[in-house]
Amino acid sequence: MNIYISGLSYGTNDADLTNLFAEFGEVSSAKVIFDRESGRSRGFAFVEMPNDTEGQKAIDELNGVEYDQKVISVSVARPRTERPSHGGGRGGYNNSRRY
Repeated sequence: MNIYISGLSYGTNDADLTNLFAEFGEVSSAKVIFDRESGRSRGFAFVEMPNDTEGQKAIDELNGVEYDQKVISVSVARPRTERPSHGGGRGGYNNSRRY
């Protein structure tokens, strides 16, 4: 089961989440998402638990609780949707130049 966690403190790391969710069962992976440019946490993460029953128990028990001085939201992760392309052309400033 893939689990989405939002509202995380910027100091939370992968190991913190693994420890938190391990209270409910086996954790396959835990990944805090970071901003590419700043290198700072974006405040959300994904945890994967192989047992759906344990994953659902973690969601039920952790959703809306305070963790690291922040109230977190925990839910089943939705599949990633494709974002529409922005044309992929010559976009940007002053793109009307003739060649």
